[in-house]
Amino acid sequence: MNKIVVLLAAMILSGMVSAQNNILNAKDPNEIGKKTESQMENDNDLPLPYGFVDDRDVLWQKTTWEKVDLDERVNFPLYYPIDTNYVGKERRSLFHVLSAAARAEEVTLYADSYFNEKREFKDIESSLMSQEIDDAGINILNDNGIVLDDTVKPLDIDTTYNLADFDQYVNVRTIGASDVAEYRLRGVWYLDTRQSEMRYRILGVCPVTPDVNFPDELIELFCVYYPDARELLHNAKAFNTLNSARPISFDHILNSRRFNAVIYKMDNVQGDREVKRYIADNSMMQLLESERLKDIVRNKEIDMWNY
Repeated sequence: MNKIVVLLAAMILSGMVSAQNNILNAKDPNEIGKKTESQMENDNDLPLPYGFVDDRDVLWQKTTWEKVDLDERVNFPLYYPIDTNYVGKERRSLFHVLSAAARAEEVTLYADSYFNEKREFKDIESSLMSQEIDDAGINILNDNGIVLDDTVKPLDIDTTYNLADFDQYVNVRTIGASDVAEYRLRGVWYLDTRQSEMRYRILGVCPVTPDVNFPDELIELFCVYYPDARELLHNAKAFNTLNSARPISFDHILNSRRFNAVIYKMDNVQGDREVKRYIADNSMMQLLESERLKDIVRNKEIDMWNY
């Protein structure tokens, strides 16, 4: 009964959010997306807070790391839109939301999902953009006797050395929302003795993209501590394919596990080694091993009620 009440409350709260605020009453396009004064006064749309879980109430737990492949249709709400020039300001992909918050220092960034080392956004900028001078540009530099050092960027050569329009010889590659291959989630499955059920709590979210300098290599750009970003992800809405008047927040999608993921690591005695480290060069067996790890969690909940 309690689950039904919580579900109804979530549906009511989600119904209070429209796809575009004031779109039917706006007298000017600039008013679209802006809330009225009465809406702002009555706005109490906040993420549903997590309840306190005492360590003594946790009978059993397992930490899992999962890959959310953005090539899968069910995961498209996390991927699109990749081009923001042709959509409204209220529609952004998960990567746009996280990267914009990282630039504005609205969330704390970490180097990995263990949250041991903090990072600044400037630390990952080199992974988002690369500048390479083509052969014609190198010949021009050689003719002018110019030797570059680390203090001069290729795009600044035309102003630093008075070489007009040198930027046409610089190939710039950037990493954007369209390049995101997957998200990696760290979460905890645990048996709550007070609620007498298995529960899941997300701890970290990592966007994974190709390395701008080595396109064939995937890297985790940064990791965000999920509880720290919940309000941000609650305010950002994903597209609802069934009803565009009722968008779904990214916080809702992730907490309710409205995505498909594959476990690639579970905490273990071998230093939390990944599946691919002990099952190499065999994708089918790796997938079967992922299902076996998933069954460990599933069977634990089932066995809880067997005597």
